[in-house]
Amino acid sequence: MLRIEHITKQYKTGDFVQRALDDVSLTLRDNEFVAILGPSGSGKTTLLNIIGGLDRYDSGDLVINGISTTKYRDRDWDSYRNHTIGFVFQSYNLIPHQNILTNVELALTISGVSKKERTERARKALEQVGLGEHIHKKPNQLSGGQMQRVAIARALVNDPDIVLADEPTGALDTATSVQIMQLLKEVAQDRLVVMVTHNPELAEQYATRIVNLKDGHILGDSNPYTVDSSEQKAPVHRTMGKASMSLATSIALSFTNLRMKKARTILTSFAGSIGIIGIALILAVSTGVNTYIVNLQRETMTSYPITIDAQSWDLQSLMENSAKRGEKKDPGHGTDKVYADSTAFTQASSITTSIAHNNLTKFKQYLDNPKSEIRQYVGDNGVHYSYDMRFQVVSNDPDNKLVTANGVTFGQSAKGMTNQMVMASGSRTTMSDITSMQMGELTGNKKQNAAPSSFEQLMPGRSANELISPVITDNYEVVTGAWPKNAHQVVLIADRNNEVPMDVLYGIGLLRSADYQQIMNTIADGKKVSIDTTSLKYDDVVGHTMKLITASDQYVLGSDGHYTYVGDNEQEMSKLANSDAAQQLEIAGVIRPKADAKTTMLTGSVGYTSALTDVIIDRTAQSAPVQAQEASKDVSVITGLTFSPSDDATKIADARQYVAGLGVSEKANMAKSLMTQAAAAQGATGSAGESSAAGSGAMPALSEDQIASQFDAYLATADNQVLLQIYDRYVSTGTYDDTLADFGLVDRNAPSEIRIYTDSFEAKDKVSDAIKAYNDKASEPDRIVYVDYVGALMSSVTTIVNVITYVLIAFVSVSLVVSSIMIGIITYISVLERTKEIGILRAMGASKRNIAQVFNAETGMIGLCAGLIGVGVTWLLLLPGNALLHSLMGNTEVNAVLEPLPALILVVLSVILTLIGGIIPAGQASRKDPATALRTE
Repeated sequence: MLRIEHITKQYKTGDFVQRALDDVSLTLRDNEFVAILGPSGSGKTTLLNIIGGLDRYDSGDLVINGISTTKYRDRDWDSYRNHTIGFVFQSYNLIPHQNILTNVELALTISGVSKKERTERARKALEQVGLGEHIHKKPNQLSGGQMQRVAIARALVNDPDIVLADEPTGALDTATSVQIMQLLKEVAQDRLVVMVTHNPELAEQYATRIVNLKDGHILGDSNPYTVDSSEQKAPVHRTMGKASMSLATSIALSFTNLRMKKARTILTSFAGSIGIIGIALILAVSTGVNTYIVNLQRETMTSYPITIDAQSWDLQSLMENSAKRGEKKDPGHGTDKVYADSTAFTQASSITTSIAHNNLTKFKQYLDNPKSEIRQYVGDNGVHYSYDMRFQVVSNDPDNKLVTANGVTFGQSAKGMTNQMVMASGSRTTMSDITSMQMGELTGNKKQNAAPSSFEQLMPGRSANELISPVITDNYEVVTGAWPKNAHQVVLIADRNNEVPMDVLYGIGLLRSADYQQIMNTIADGKKVSIDTTSLKYDDVVGHTMKLITASDQYVLGSDGHYTYVGDNEQEMSKLANSDAAQQLEIAGVIRPKADAKTTMLTGSVGYTSALTDVIIDRTAQSAPVQAQEASKDVSVITGLTFSPSDDATKIADARQYVAGLGVSEKANMAKSLMTQAAAAQGATGSAGESSAAGSGAMPALSEDQIASQFDAYLATADNQVLLQIYDRYVSTGTYDDTLADFGLVDRNAPSEIRIYTDSFEAKDKVSDAIKAYNDKASEPDRIVYVDYVGALMSSVTTIVNVITYVLIAFVSVSLVVSSIMIGIITYISVLERTKEIGILRAMGASKRNIAQVFNAETGMIGLCAGLIGVGVTWLLLLPGNALLHSLMGNTEVNAVLEPLPALILVVLSVILTLIGGIIPAGQASRKDPATALRTE
């Protein structure tokens, strides 16, 4: 039942207001043939459009089978039209470039019906209206009556509850009009048919009910339907299904339209290909020049190390897995159900499994062996080992406030400090830093007590007495002060502009931490930060002292005989800073890259020497926590509990010991947590578990002392399974090795990073070959995986390469902009040409997104053609182009070549650019009012 309740609709044109419908109420039966009569301007079409969801009422409500539409949004109206309404128009409104079968299928396509089913239903609908033999004809091949029959078939194919007919016989002769009216009368046997007409004779003859309208009011109703309001339930808000046009339908509509305009499509595609041709030529020339540059680098490249980390990305495996994921294959299922896509999990798995763990201990033994094959290719800078240092640096700021280089304020993690660096300065954070952070998240190796990210060891020289390598001194100059001469001297590292990240200056105590807190509070409040230029005199920097506290010294022996971490406690760290545990550091000088520096390899802001590294390693090894832990390999000196016990009895004992050592609040919180967990389990299973005894419904009302007391009593008799759950959730300790790592213990035979320096590309290649030979002989766990970043370096670029690159880039940039604008104009013209088609699609339930998708598909296909034309033309131009290039270069060493993969990428780029150019016109098409679009000629 359809109820029109006090509907009002008015149109405004400037100051003129026309009230099309004025408080109209009408109730229609589920199956009747209603004819709406009235003079022009009486509101007939407006009422029909409102019933069909093509137009919106200003006030009142449209209730369909008890469902209110007052809260309907655009997508709700789209679904309503698709599933509930079938339209028959006076001008037929068939899409001219589609055959009549496809025209009828459209409503089903928007509903998401499969191809086979919609074809079968469309054929049957056409047969019912007597057009079964004409399914492959275009609309312009049919008579007026036949086209109206197609429109009726299209209206009925989705089995709508309501069929709306707007002057269905207005363009037909008398005999054909009678046939159409008879057909509509048959349709009204099992559904509601509402027809607007100016022909009262036909209405009287075929309609079962006639409603007369004038000036927006109902003047008469031949067969009113009165419903007892007391028996009617209040209308509810509910959608009426879902409508979604498939991408294939969008492509099909657009392809047919483009095919009808072949000449314009080809010209547009060719014009769009000009920019692609320019890019393709750049790529082809760049490929040839890059090959030439690589050859030059093999003769001139020096001082770039091969870097091997303890953990490294196996990029080759990752790329192979990515390639396999990109392959098109049969999914192995149909489309009759919703199937889960596991791509996200397989991608995450491929990333985590691509992380390689290198056995650097064994590889170091190989490198240190003078007889190793690799030794003969090592350059003047030799082989250098780095270690995973764990320490914290504190100092007093100008207000004598204690700050830490790990994050300025205490309790700030090193990772937080790094994030601040990225946020505040970003200039000194490298891709390798980010990769290290990501790897830590993926592997769980987050390096507790890690050294401040702003501190970096300076590369040492080859001899024991050479604290700093010539690679550093040759590329960095001392601005003030001097290079470090002992373990306790460091340098502040500025960039070429003599700038150091501000958060680093706060962290090492050179700036007031109160100002830092004010800045961070301003950021936290979402306010804009305005910071004046801050500078420091050289005399304030050189000589500034800090205190280094090793990770092991940050563990203090407590009265219970266990070590407690105090690194995030400001008071305890202040005590340590003033004790013998602290190592004093002094800034000896400020350095920056030289103007002609070729290698600016330092990424930190404070540089220290390998002598300090040795001091930290030795002090850590001799520290009390490390020695105590080495004497107790099975029990943690931090918790007093067993490392990863293999038997349940030990776990139960450790759980009891752990709970017994908790304070009242900690016990109460644990009890509440277990109670919540038990309640959730009980709610999920519908039955009470044993652990629910841990907390009854009254527990939350008790004091912490009472809860802790009841919890102790409960655990005294608790089942072992409960204690095992407590152990797994709260007690489980790390391993012996993890604890020593947290203390900062370093084995000099187990570096965290190895850098191998060569003097030429040829030597680098030999080192790579030696590593491959080493891997061939090594067992699977001992094989080395590394990333050769040197191979990606591009240097010694000649002037001619720069000139060619800049000119071509400028040319291509202009052509690409012009192409995008042109594509936008062509798409806009297409929108104007297909306005009525937009109205037809919207009338059948297509959403705004579906309309945009149709025009995006059209621009995408133009982009595909442009890309293919561009790549093809480029390949032809390379034949005479290489001859010209050889003549200009004076040799044949440079050959421009466009590889298949870049060619494919260019085609994809062409599609993307044309899609961007068509975004605005496609958006305009999607926002067109459907009722207005249908009236467009």
